[in-house]
Amino acid sequence: MGRAKAFDRDKAVRTVMNEIWRNGYDASSVKALSERLGITRSSFYNSFGTREDLFKEVMELYSTETPDRGLNNIKEDGEVLREICLMFKAVCELRACDPEHRGCLAINSLSELIGKNDELSSVVSDMVKFSLERFERLLLQAEEKGELALNDRAATALALQNLLIGTNVTSKVIHDSQTLWQAVRLTLEGLGIYKASFDL
Repeated sequence: MGRAKAFDRDKAVRTVMNEIWRNGYDASSVKALSERLGITRSSFYNSFGTREDLFKEVMELYSTETPDRGLNNIKEDGEVLREICLMFKAVCELRACDPEHRGCLAINSLSELIGKNDELSSVVSDMVKFSLERFERLLLQAEEKGELALNDRAATALALQNLLIGTNVTSKVIHDSQTLWQAVRLTLEGLGIYKASFDL
């Protein structure tokens, strides 16, 4: 008799990420996920702990692959505003080319879980807060480099965060990257972030 195929845990977490992204957290029960992975419920618990534990692991994986992750590594002498605009354009292109039009897993999960599951919604809301704080830090960096002058940095950062959330949601309905980008670029221009010299 041949040996049982080794369980690839990393691959399993990715599979679960896509299941939750496609169907939502509530629909991704332990039973459904176990069947999708081809394992027993006891193997599920032995491998991942609770479904809540696995969700947290999924969100950690997702955070390493989101199109905005590049904003974590902008160098001190980098073109901050151009990098922000490039990130938004990448979001438009990535979301539009998704054949399932799933939008952003984090935003989908926040919308589903907030008010229903405090523990898990806080995991996702912390991701949104991190993104907001990162925008504010980047805007400060851009100001210090003389790339722009702002009357209210916090409000501008929140406007960028709202634009990012809105673009991810709108991409579930509007599937043309150029249409999405034109609308995003117009907003970025209004905020003083996009410059014609970027030619994006």
